[in-house]
Amino acid sequence: MKTKRRRLSLAAKIISLNIVSILLVMLVFLVISLVIEYKQIERQMGTQAMQLAVTVSAMPTVINAFEEDEPSTVLQPLINRIREETGTAFIVIGNTKGERYAHPDAEKLGKLMVGDDNARALENGEFYISKSEGTLGPSIRGKGPIRNAEGDIVGIVSVGYLTSSIIDNAIERGSVITMISLIVIIFGILSSYLLARNIRKMTLGLEPDEMTSLYQERQAILHSIKEAIISVDEDGYIKILNQSAMDLLNVDERVLNQKVESILPNTGVYEVLESGSPQRDVETTLRNRHVIINRTPVIKNGKVTGVVSTFRDKTEMNKMIETLSEVKRYSEDLRAQTHEFSNKLYILSGLLQLGKYDEAIEMIQAESDAQDLQNKVIFEQIEDPRIQALLLGKAGKASEKKIVFNIEENSSLHILSGKAVSEVASIISNLVDNAFDAAERKTEPVVNLFLTDLGNDIVIEVEDNGEGIPEANLDLVFTTGYSTKGETDRGYGLSIVKQAAENLGGSIEVHSDHGRGTTFSVYLPKNMTYRQKKTS
Repeated sequence: MKTKRRRLSLAAKIISLNIVSILLVMLVFLVISLVIEYKQIERQMGTQAMQLAVTVSAMPTVINAFEEDEPSTVLQPLINRIREETGTAFIVIGNTKGERYAHPDAEKLGKLMVGDDNARALENGEFYISKSEGTLGPSIRGKGPIRNAEGDIVGIVSVGYLTSSIIDNAIERGSVITMISLIVIIFGILSSYLLARNIRKMTLGLEPDEMTSLYQERQAILHSIKEAIISVDEDGYIKILNQSAMDLLNVDERVLNQKVESILPNTGVYEVLESGSPQRDVETTLRNRHVIINRTPVIKNGKVTGVVSTFRDKTEMNKMIETLSEVKRYSEDLRAQTHEFSNKLYILSGLLQLGKYDEAIEMIQAESDAQDLQNKVIFEQIEDPRIQALLLGKAGKASEKKIVFNIEENSSLHILSGKAVSEVASIISNLVDNAFDAAERKTEPVVNLFLTDLGNDIVIEVEDNGEGIPEANLDLVFTTGYSTKGETDRGYGLSIVKQAAENLGGSIEVHSDHGRGTTFSVYLPKNMTYRQKKTS
């Protein structure tokens, strides 16, 4: 059995991260400070060495010593005393050939100076600072020429400090910086601990993974609830909006942190914010939908800090009733088809009994030709079996009503997805029924249906030869309850068609020639994104 790995707490992560960050910063700061100190001390010692070289080169005793037969006897004790008093690592005096007259190590007197950095002093007469490695090790040096009374160069003086002593001085100065760094580290650890404890208090002791889990669970619960939920703060700004609310109000997450009245102009949220009293089962019309609203105040420490509103869509029940009615219509259409064929069988039976064989054959042939053409379209070009059944039922209903129902020969439709087929069937059924109602008052009623999905869209077109729709009423045909017959409990079919088309991300157009007929055209994208409950 595997044991669950123990995760670091938020406090431990904050403290650890801050300690590592502070250590890295202080380490970089310390290194940079030591480098700067080293460079600064190096410049100071180089300047001191050159200044001392200038001083030594101008001393009369040093200049006069070059007139002696043994300059070392004068220069060696003098230079050693100066070196001890000034704290330099070495002071070396040599002649123009570089032979030493004075050196901290008496055994090296008379030997040539090393470092190969005497040319500027002996040849050019310059005072300068150089870096080189001599017999005592790497050093920084101040060099310059020694001139006699006539101004001629008779020797060279070299004053230097060892590089190791410069490093020691830099480290000694850096100890103060190190102490400051330790104090900063301790302060950083303490502040990190206090910060972590404060954050833990604000998060009610929950770790980040626990907060993430709670947030994900809350989001899953919100979006799984069919009721629309909107939560606002004490100032009326939207803070929570679930998917059902976005679908119902036809908005997206961009409305978050906006005023609630921007999407609900006549909201009663502010009444609840002021009174602190909940509102239950308030019925109203919202975006052309009949809804029931509950508003509950959020109270913290006795003060109203927000309101949670839930919406229930009563049109869902109406939609269910409409679906049942649609099933009933399918059943009636099939019954009408059965009844129509029964009538034709009775006629054939009578013709055969009367011996009218030619008439019977002619009737069978005519019916067969008509059925063959219709069945070819329905069963070969319309591939979805549910749409096939719908069209067969509508054909039977048209036959019973003595309406010529033509399904265009070049119609075609592939199998639809499970979510889209019910909406497409609803569109076709309602448009065809509406066309039947419009055309049946004509002497020779005709309804034409065209379906195709050859392009990027699914196109559904239904045409009738009825009386048409007055131009002034074209904008009203999709309004719930509107009917050209002026009857009650009608005028829902075209409203349902428009709703279904928009659910699938499509659109509908109507063209009518008053007195000659009407054509409805529906355009649906092939990649149907089924958006349940979207409103116009």
